[in-house]
Amino acid sequence: MARRIAAVLLLLALGCLLGILLLCLGSGDTRGPPGFKYGIVLDAGSSHTAMFIYKWPADKENDTGVVSEHSMCDVEGPGISSYSSNPPAAGASLKHCLNQALRDVPKEKQVGTPLYLGATAGMRLLNITNQQASDAVLSAVAAVLRSYPFDFRGAKILSGEDEGVFGWVTANYLLENFIKRGWLGEWIQPQKKTLGAMDFGGASTQITFETKDTIEDPRNEVMLKLYGQVYKVYTHSFLCYGRDQVLKRLLSKLLQVPVCGQQGCCLTSPCWPTGYNKSILLSSVYNSPCTEKERPSLALNTTITVVGTGNGSLCTLHVSKLFDFTTCSFSRCSFDGIFQPEVSGNFIAFSAFFYTVDFIQTVMGRPIHLPSDLRDAAETICATSWSELLQKAPTLEKRLPDYCAVSTFVYLLTTKGYNFNNHSFPNIAFQKKAGETSIGWALGYMLNLTNMIPAEKPSSHKSMMYNYWVILILLFVFTTLTSLATAVCLLRRSKSSTI
Repeated sequence: MARRIAAVLLLLALGCLLGILLLCLGSGDTRGPPGFKYGIVLDAGSSHTAMFIYKWPADKENDTGVVSEHSMCDVEGPGISSYSSNPPAAGASLKHCLNQALRDVPKEKQVGTPLYLGATAGMRLLNITNQQASDAVLSAVAAVLRSYPFDFRGAKILSGEDEGVFGWVTANYLLENFIKRGWLGEWIQPQKKTLGAMDFGGASTQITFETKDTIEDPRNEVMLKLYGQVYKVYTHSFLCYGRDQVLKRLLSKLLQVPVCGQQGCCLTSPCWPTGYNKSILLSSVYNSPCTEKERPSLALNTTITVVGTGNGSLCTLHVSKLFDFTTCSFSRCSFDGIFQPEVSGNFIAFSAFFYTVDFIQTVMGRPIHLPSDLRDAAETICATSWSELLQKAPTLEKRLPDYCAVSTFVYLLTTKGYNFNNHSFPNIAFQKKAGETSIGWALGYMLNLTNMIPAEKPSSHKSMMYNYWVILILLFVFTTLTSLATAVCLLRRSKSSTI
């Protein structure tokens, strides 16, 4: 008898749960799932352009942590600033990736998908030297972007400070450091600090982090109000300190004393590996505002042969001359007379920071934990011959000769420049992505222009379907436990009555 009663109670519980489920589904939106919205950002860097397509649930536009990278595409060829003498080619270069966007974004969503292009330090440099050419490139690019069925919202050159701040927003947004939902759907202000962000591009490098210290130079201070929380952020962008421009500036320093004879001009580079040499046209070095003031008396069509000697100590000496560590009119500086408060908290370093450290760890097999690890790894790379490097990484032949100089530069930038030490350096995470989404300024830029991060904290309302599921789970647990407890009691009574 007791077993029958228990079975009946369990059946009633299951029936109750089925009724709740039908009620939840019946009272929801019968039109089905809301689907996704999409946004496209073209990151027009100095050395190349990348297209990122983002997506988010259509019913959660102002939520946090819901935007993800749907797909990306690397544009073939150099950055758009390289097309200054042929602007239409800059626009044409984007078509392959834009055609991919036509395939990746559902046709019915395309007309409502915002499309942005942001150009960074390469175009900032072109704008300095030839504003007319810079405007022509942007116009040609915009004409192509307008020809696609997306909601084109402009092509512009970002300031270095915007690039730094949007990169910081991207990293902290993806890691839910601003705000996130609790398991009951309520908004929670995380009890953790924001991450600092360090970007190392082709023509500039940026450092951005939240600080409580006084920012002595107002040009480096940005006040942000995100989700009701105010953030005081330090940021600075160093133009001419990106990877490609650093390598040009380094060659320029070496080219001040070439040796010329009947066989032509040549010089040695301690930052290139032994066994490696390359002929360089002077015009390829002095075609930038970062180097034009150091142009030697030789004609720009002169070709000079550079021979690698692989001397780490001497390379460090030459690379250190790219910085000015002495001039400072503030209480403290990083370099070149730029104020910087003391670094604090955790940092994430991406772009060429990541690729450089990843090469050291994966190809050279050297773990990086302390500044001395980075210094020693750079010296090891410099001492490795060209044939050995080729054997270790044959697919990286194009960039392989420069890892000695770039690794040395990253060491000097982070330690002598930004003043990371044995205590703070281990707090740097060298990463390319957060989850499945690339870290960079592009996502933060889109979030800002689409107003997807409100200044005020969102109301604590929860979606109705989310509430239904919470209620359903709680009722399931309560009903199941009650039914089981009742069944156990009845079984015990049944056993005691038969004894």
